[in-house]
Amino acid sequence: MSNRKFFLVFPFLLFSVFCFSQSSYIKGTVRDSSSGDPLIGVIIRSSAGGGAVSDVNGGYVIKAKEGKQVVTFSYTGYTTDSVSVDVTPGATLQLDIKMSNTSRQLSIVVVSSGRYEQDIRQVPVSMEVLKPKLIDDKNTTTMETIMDQVPGVNMTDGQANIRGGSGFSYGAGSRVLLVVDDMPMLSGDAADVKWNYLPIENLSQVEVMKGASSALFGSSALNGVIQFRTAYPTSTPQTTISMTSGFYGDPRRPELRWWKTSNPTFAGMNFCHSRQIGNLDLVVAGHIYNDEGYRYLETEQRERLNINTRYRFKKISGLSAGVNANMMRTTGGLFLLWYNDSLAYIPADSTIQIYKNYRWNIDPFITYYGPKGHRHSLRGRYFRTNNINDKDQGSLADFWYGEYQYQYKFKNKMTVTAGLVGSYTTVKADLYGDHIASNVAGYAQFDRRFWDRLFVTVGVRGEYNRVDTATTEFHMNLSKNDTLKLPFRPVMRVGVNYQVNEGTFLRISYGQGYRFPCVAEKFIRTDAAGLEIYPNPSLQPETGQSAEIGVKQGVRVGQWKGYADLSIFWMQYENMMEFAFGQFGKPTVDPLFGLGFRSENIGSTRTRGVDFSLMGEGKIGPV
Repeated sequence: MSNRKFFLVFPFLLFSVFCFSQSSYIKGTVRDSSSGDPLIGVIIRSSAGGGAVSDVNGGYVIKAKEGKQVVTFSYTGYTTDSVSVDVTPGATLQLDIKMSNTSRQLSIVVVSSGRYEQDIRQVPVSMEVLKPKLIDDKNTTTMETIMDQVPGVNMTDGQANIRGGSGFSYGAGSRVLLVVDDMPMLSGDAADVKWNYLPIENLSQVEVMKGASSALFGSSALNGVIQFRTAYPTSTPQTTISMTSGFYGDPRRPELRWWKTSNPTFAGMNFCHSRQIGNLDLVVAGHIYNDEGYRYLETEQRERLNINTRYRFKKISGLSAGVNANMMRTTGGLFLLWYNDSLAYIPADSTIQIYKNYRWNIDPFITYYGPKGHRHSLRGRYFRTNNINDKDQGSLADFWYGEYQYQYKFKNKMTVTAGLVGSYTTVKADLYGDHIASNVAGYAQFDRRFWDRLFVTVGVRGEYNRVDTATTEFHMNLSKNDTLKLPFRPVMRVGVNYQVNEGTFLRISYGQGYRFPCVAEKFIRTDAAGLEIYPNPSLQPETGQSAEIGVKQGVRVGQWKGYADLSIFWMQYENMMEFAFGQFGKPTVDPLFGLGFRSENIGSTRTRGVDFSLMGEGKIGPV
């Protein structure tokens, strides 16, 4: 072939190669048929091969094969839709779907069990869900008062107990992990929960997972997990304002009434505004509260402001990023000991503590839904707590947290979730001294559905903790002669859920837990109203395990639908940590001959019982 002929033919060959290399695509959005809001996490599969998961915009893209095929859309709590299409070479087929929730049973979607959307009836562990409507109807001002409404959960002076398995440790450590938007929200110094810090004015839902859950959530999830999920705006802008006020009545014993004129009052206000501005999701909310208190000088004033932002990129399908933030200032007074039995609402001399607390966190995140159903998530949190009081018992703690998570849903109905976690804490305190703490962990969970009725989950985690020079005491041997060791504590969980019929679900689960002592438990040195509290640097981590057998039964009566849940559970802890009384100081030097309290490993504990709950929803006339 002459050069002239080659240059004449080459453009046509190049054009032919380009035509044959063109790809075909199916793309579109998936929305709720009633509200029109985008549905996130819908699984889309083509019978000719290929699939995707809808992103935060409800959008999806499938690289499709040519010819006739069936595209299936499935989502928890919604009717599965199937659409027949004919894909032509090099074309992009637009396929927008509106899905309907037509289940005859009450459908509640939860995330905590597997870190992705699941129907609560199908998870292998006991879970309860609180919706914002319940909190609004109760007119509550903090999450602490509403948590007592959850079956199997009781609050003891600010500490959550799930099925009675948490014991009591005043202001230091927690066996129930509080999680806000998939990240832990325990203070860096005392690892405790401040319920009044949670932004109830911007709440999507609260999920309570019962039993040891360290395999997926790490240390402090020994007794369970409380997941607080904030909300993002829908397609319709919303503004809500609520106010509350009241007063404390007179006590039954007249001598306890310390006020001479008007009764002490309390008042507060919440506001929240959410809207979508183009591709930007924006929520701005706040809270103010003033409580004069029914105990003399024990008052509380707080102001809270929070913001959620999320930007959904147009040019990069499936990519979103944003920053969430919350901040609160609290002032007031509190006391531990009363003056005497006739003046129980008046503090003993010099025991009132005037405090100022400042807390704020900022949470940047990036999420990417790949075209083939891969999801990548990178989240971070910086959380500062600054406690100031007039008793020289202040503490400043900074907590940095980062997590990368990968998830993929296979065609064979298996979901793999894996992640890497790291955190670092610095503490400067009159109470504890100066300390540092760190954590590194890796986890993986495998969820698989068989025959559309049997759901099996298996999760594993390796956890490394360090406070100053104290590290995880367990070592994984990777060689026969013990020359290669990794200081990781392994924990696991397994669970099975079987759907007997449309409304009956049987489950069985087993999980392990692990909790490393916090800075406050190991190093606190102070006195409270004359009671000495001593440090215990040799305090050891505690471990635990829990198991349960349960059944969830759907119930429908007329226009009412709900479910009843019954479970038999068993929990056991080793090296359980509690503040115990004894002679921990030096008799000749320390007050009270060295008698006082300190955190101790008290040994093994076991809890067994039965848990029952009933919930539902319906209408009475227009209500």
